[in-house]
Amino acid sequence: MAELIFITCLNYLVLALSIFMLLSESPSPAYAASVQYNVVSFGAKADDTTDSSKAFQSAWASACGSMRAATIYVPRGRFLVRSASFKGPCKNLAITVRIDGTLVAPSNCNVNGDAGNWIVFRHVIGVSVIGGTLDGQGMDLWACKLSGKSCPSGATNLMISNSENILVSGLSSLNSQMFHIVVSGCQNVKMQGVKVSNPGTSPNTDGIHITASTGVTIRNSKIGTGDDCVSIGPGTNNLWIENIACGPGHGISIGSLGQDQEEDGVQNVTVKTVTFTGTQNGLRIKSWATPSNGFARNILFQHAIMNNVQNPIIIDQNYCPDNSGCPTQASGVRVSDVTYQDIYGTSATLVAVKFDCSSKYPCTAIRMQDVKLTYWNQLATASCAHADGTASGLVQPSSCL
Repeated sequence: MAELIFITCLNYLVLALSIFMLLSESPSPAYAASVQYNVVSFGAKADDTTDSSKAFQSAWASACGSMRAATIYVPRGRFLVRSASFKGPCKNLAITVRIDGTLVAPSNCNVNGDAGNWIVFRHVIGVSVIGGTLDGQGMDLWACKLSGKSCPSGATNLMISNSENILVSGLSSLNSQMFHIVVSGCQNVKMQGVKVSNPGTSPNTDGIHITASTGVTIRNSKIGTGDDCVSIGPGTNNLWIENIACGPGHGISIGSLGQDQEEDGVQNVTVKTVTFTGTQNGLRIKSWATPSNGFARNILFQHAIMNNVQNPIIIDQNYCPDNSGCPTQASGVRVSDVTYQDIYGTSATLVAVKFDCSSKYPCTAIRMQDVKLTYWNQLATASCAHADGTASGLVQPSSCL
């Protein structure tokens, strides 16, 4: 009996080993080795003058159509790309765009200045963009706008739209005509080691803009630009921002909110370990002085250093550019559950803390804990309108809540 059991077990072992060897010899596409597509093989030229747009599109088509994990490789050099739209859905969920070189936009703002976006990823899943530089060459457009002439609206350097499970790591974005990086309608996007660089005088050039997205993380990045370093639009949920150096720029802003009467709110936002140097604002919440059902709630600002910042802490619910369409109105955006914890440094203005909230829907549950802001080695001041909350620990300037 024991011998029969032994033989039966041995037969099962041989059968299992045979199946294992068969699977090893014929791997499924999902686990097969990845394939690489070099844009140069598709005709791209690193000469700074030849339009390589078609080559990039062809490389994407091959990677997107592959049943195996795929890498699009951009070698060293400057590749002129008029525009590139990388669309899904794809046949695999693991595409890496590895960039050692630089993608360069046309220098003439009339070429793609009204396109809205320069490099676009749309309806993709599992895409990683690693390294490299995007040079938007926006100088022509900035000069046009600053001159007061009629100009194109401008193009965003990188748009990521309606996508999920995205990684952007080690990317540099330079000289964008408009916003540098926009994440819209996405889920689970991670950005790390990103560097954004524009002059402080370049108009409307937000560094990273998040809107209508859930589960976005921005870490270990340096942003200098002519507008908000990070701007947070309606419909943003579960956003984590950590270890960011901002300057020049307009700070990290939730808003503008409330531009539309029917609008999704912003909630569950953490901003921690950030440094602002010479910026217009530090930590800002901003809404239009117009009716809206929007909101901003459950916001944590923690561990921030201010170096000569004009408005270190500010809630502005009376935003009304050019006093057009909104004077005498009140913001409908509800601001609540906002915590400022361990904020210190220097203000470039006497009023270091300003809560200018809606007269119709006052700010509620504002918490100040361990805040120390000075103005030229003097005591700064705080200003409150329609704001309710508490203060604990050392709070300077003295709380006006």
